[in-house]
Amino acid sequence: MRNNHEIDYKIIGEEMQYVEIELDPQETAVAEPGSFMMMDDNIQMETIFGDGSQQQNSGLLNKLFSAGKRMLVGENLFMTAYTNVASQGKRRVSFAAPYPGKIIALDLQQLGGKVICQKDAFLCAAKGVSIGIEFQKKLGTGLFGGEGFIMEKLEGDGLAFSHAGGHVVERHLQPGEMLKIDTGCIVGFTGNVNYDIQFVGGIKNTLFGGEGVFFATLQGPGTVWIQTLPISRLAGRILKYATFKRKEEGSVLGGLGNLLDGDGW
Repeated sequence: MRNNHEIDYKIIGEEMQYVEIELDPQETAVAEPGSFMMMDDNIQMETIFGDGSQQQNSGLLNKLFSAGKRMLVGENLFMTAYTNVASQGKRRVSFAAPYPGKIIALDLQQLGGKVICQKDAFLCAAKGVSIGIEFQKKLGTGLFGGEGFIMEKLEGDGLAFSHAGGHVVERHLQPGEMLKIDTGCIVGFTGNVNYDIQFVGGIKNTLFGGEGVFFATLQGPGTVWIQTLPISRLAGRILKYATFKRKEEGSVLGGLGNLLDGDGW
């Protein structure tokens, strides 16, 4: 028996996916603003303060504290709730991924009730799932963690959906098993995984490695989800391509060739 709303779902697509959620009468899904794609008739949209979970309903002070943490890290203070208000029959609402990659279904009941993920990874969830902020408390993580320092915390026993860039790898770590990973490649991990930051070491690695001086360490037991294409890496490549003029390799036309093929000078 779940305390959160029990929803059915279907993930559709390959590179640009969306998740279609089926709601029974009076069932609700919540999502960050900007992820909505389409919905059936008789689904009511409502903007709510916070995420609508039991923690959010426990008093004004708790609501303000939770909202304050989200505001500090640039997250939205409000979410949108989608409720099937029809007297009978299922209704569907769909949420789309913001960039190429995969949507991951997280059954929190099967994952120990808690998953920590990158703060931009959350897409939508069943009503009752608590969507909060997780601050990594270790000094090294705070100073050098980069993308992994402030993360999003999903708690409850319902379904939540996160999005990752490129291909997604799911790793099950045994007790004591450690995985070293670029902080931007972490999509999320279960609550019992130990997260820390480690120095790469070596003067050549530091000066010429090209991968940064620090990486994340994830130690089991627990489950880890890894993405092959972090949005920061994708954005950096696009910005680099847009900033510099393209040079045709081996082309005798040079800039004239760029003009003729529509890429400008």
